[in-house]
Amino acid sequence: MRGNFFRSFIAITLILVGAALVLANIGIIDFNMDNAWIYIYPILFIIFGIKWMLDKIRYNGGSWVFGSFFFIFGSLLLFDRFEVIEFTFNDVYKLWPLLIVYIGFSFIGKSKSRNKGSGKSENGAKKSKIKGSYDSSFFSIGEHEYNQPNWKVEPMNLKSMAGDFYLDFSKAFIPEKEIPITINSLAGDVHILIPENIEFRVDATVKAGDIEVVGRTAEGINRSLMHETADYDTAVRKLDIMIDLKAGSVRVVTV
Repeated sequence: MRGNFFRSFIAITLILVGAALVLANIGIIDFNMDNAWIYIYPILFIIFGIKWMLDKIRYNGGSWVFGSFFFIFGSLLLFDRFEVIEFTFNDVYKLWPLLIVYIGFSFIGKSKSRNKGSGKSENGAKKSKIKGSYDSSFFSIGEHEYNQPNWKVEPMNLKSMAGDFYLDFSKAFIPEKEIPITINSLAGDVHILIPENIEFRVDATVKAGDIEVVGRTAEGINRSLMHETADYDTAVRKLDIMIDLKAGSVRVVTV
């Protein structure tokens, strides 16, 4: 997969450089191999931005935040090269309002998937934080992806200021014990896939947004939802998941 990307990357770069040379030869743009780099590196930003967004869509890593930022930044630099606008590399600080945009989208962003499950649910209790083997800093911004084949599930304490969380337990090795998982974020989406043969409990709270846990939903302000599978108490292997979002959405589905 990575080899295919780099082959495609080299091919696209050669095509764009060749096209730019043609346009320079007919007098449309000022382009030669001496100043080629000022055109090439904005294109690199755009290509990597598109790749990260496509990887996010395919649940193969990636990031909406960094992907869209690099795409926008590269596009503005390229527009400057073609004298459409004035925007240099040092003008990157002018893009700080994008952080507000990303947080705003997290309030309304929703997963389009609607997968059904079974079980029982009731109003949840308050959360407790558990120190885990997978820890992250609350001051981070970005994506948390756990979807590699046979990744080992250990206690988790995941935190971020803004970003999405994607946990695919259907690809994981889950030890025979109760495993606590805590997710806290100011803004972001949580998408969790759990195999049908794994017992689990989910206790989710969202200050502004929506929650969907195996077919049951809660939307609006200060919403909470708890779901516990029928054999959770007696199971040896089980997941205890606690989610606390200030803004965003939670999706937990069985596969």
